[in-house]
Amino acid sequence: MDILESIEQRLKLNEDTARKFHEIEISILSILNFQDLCESLLTKVSNTFNIPLVWLSIIEDNPISEYIKTIDNSNIVQSKTTFLSRKDFILITQNTLTPLLINTNMEKFDQIYPVNSSQSITSIAIVPITLDGKIIGSLNLADSDSKRFEPGIDTSLLEQLGVKISLCFSNVTAHEKLKFLAFHDPLTGLVNRGVMDRILKRECDRAKRYSTDLSLIFFDLDNFKNINDTYGHDIGDQALIITANIFDNLRRGSDIISRYAGDEFVAILPSTKLKQAEEFVLRTKYEFSKKSVRADGKSFHIHTSHGVASFFEDNCKSSSELLKHADKKLYQAKQNKNNKP
Repeated sequence: MDILESIEQRLKLNEDTARKFHEIEISILSILNFQDLCESLLTKVSNTFNIPLVWLSIIEDNPISEYIKTIDNSNIVQSKTTFLSRKDFILITQNTLTPLLINTNMEKFDQIYPVNSSQSITSIAIVPITLDGKIIGSLNLADSDSKRFEPGIDTSLLEQLGVKISLCFSNVTAHEKLKFLAFHDPLTGLVNRGVMDRILKRECDRAKRYSTDLSLIFFDLDNFKNINDTYGHDIGDQALIITANIFDNLRRGSDIISRYAGDEFVAILPSTKLKQAEEFVLRTKYEFSKKSVRADGKSFHIHTSHGVASFFEDNCKSSSELLKHADKKLYQAKQNKNNKP
């Protein structure tokens, strides 16, 4: 084979490689959820280039990490994602924004490998992934062939792939945030009123069908307007966040806590009698007594009023009736407080 034929073959190989990279990029750019993005990326890179081991390394304590950790029904994502601290990741990769190719001293990279990987690795490519200009992890490619990812090989296509992956993660993160805001209160993170209404109707239908207990608690903060007027709306927001966190920390897995409106909260408690719901209220009051809000060198405790209703014990026929019963009892509780000397 003469030099011209060798060059021609090399050009054809480069064109084929570039085409494959382009196909991968096109296939992932339109994906708008983390599970499909991770599964498609890992599978396509492995299959397209016949790479034995392809996985993601994600730095802890960033939004991507939290989203990926919630994917619990994908064996691909769970088995091919490793999580490590930013300090350890930077120590391994030297915080580079360009792909790394390594085929010596492989033991230095043990911490980045998938936990259950039994494959022999003698060369690795680490492709950084960024979000808003900050490194949040890497796509890693490994082979038992030490020359597969030998230092000195052109990494421009890998670098381009890293940019596209970073763009995809940014798009999916933005989409997930919009999805979250559609169903949650942006200040407290609790489900919003629209979601609460649908859940309450579902739980009432279930209670009727299976004759199971269901209680609802309507809370609101006492003198919330005075908190805002005295300390400002930032402190008022802080009080709402503390309230939401206390409710959320005390709930069971089946309970739903919602920010209903303003300083009003609703707790939906399936399989719960009226007396048990009152016990939940007592636990919240105890937690509020331990937590104070500081403002302007002073501190104050949050106090709430509540109304508790039970679907069967209050003879309710619908979700709206249950809500009205609890709202009425809340109003009576506030009136009683206001009428005290």
